[in-house]
Amino acid sequence: MGSIRPSNIKAVARELVERYPDKFNGDFDNNKLWVTKLTDVQTKRLRNMLAGYVTRYWKVKKRREESS
Repeated sequence: MGSIRPSNIKAVARELVERYPDKFNGDFDNNKLWVTKLTDVQTKRLRNMLAGYVTRYWKVKKRREESS
């Protein structure tokens, strides 16, 4: 089982995807690069958590758009 992400990670990731929809995609490494550029994240772990949730959120969002 995976761990549950804190709500602050989810909130920041959703805001990034909504503000910069053209920057993010389903690729973790690309998202990691953009999270680093667009935020002032202090630790590598926090950056990776944000990039991971951005990737997941982006994929789910695209899947929902395609099915609608």
